[in-house]
Amino acid sequence: MTAIANNTDKVEKTSVDKPYPEAQGSANLPKLEEAILEKWAAQDTFRKTIKARENAPEFVFYDGPPFANGLPHYGHLVTGYVKDIVPRYKTMRGHKVERRFGWDCHGLPAELQSEKELGVSGRLEILDYGMEKFNAHCRSSVLRFTKDWEYYVTRQARWVDFENDYKTLNTDFME
Repeated sequence: MTAIANNTDKVEKTSVDKPYPEAQGSANLPKLEEAILEKWAAQDTFRKTIKARENAPEFVFYDGPPFANGLPHYGHLVTGYVKDIVPRYKTMRGHKVERRFGWDCHGLPAELQSEKELGVSGRLEILDYGMEKFNAHCRSSVLRFTKDWEYYVTRQARWVDFENDYKTLNTDFME
């Protein structure tokens, strides 16, 4: 032992003796990230964490939804990490945590975008255009970026359920 500690005798360890594999000096982090995301998708890891805790105490985490008529920006991405850390922590502590992604489809952002796209401005022009037609345009436009959001949120390694999402424009959500 003394010879090894003093470095006078070099002993080559075999792979059996090494607790960890050799680390590469320069990892390709984007490729590593993609490999992990692919593995999680192939193994359905997120859904398995929920199913494995079917009878566990439930922890409900309300994730304030983004407006669905625009692309994510850094503010969304930064807060997205917090929105993922809390549910993962509670999952690791034994709780069942379903994470439905939601879409805020109401209000001024949807209306302003529709006004811009339709070339109308204000209440009177909307009434002249037709309230039903205007509302139909708002409904059809608010979810045009959902696939983009899914891409960015997934690349963040966030675990959320996009298939069982909720939309604030749906009557069952409002009720």
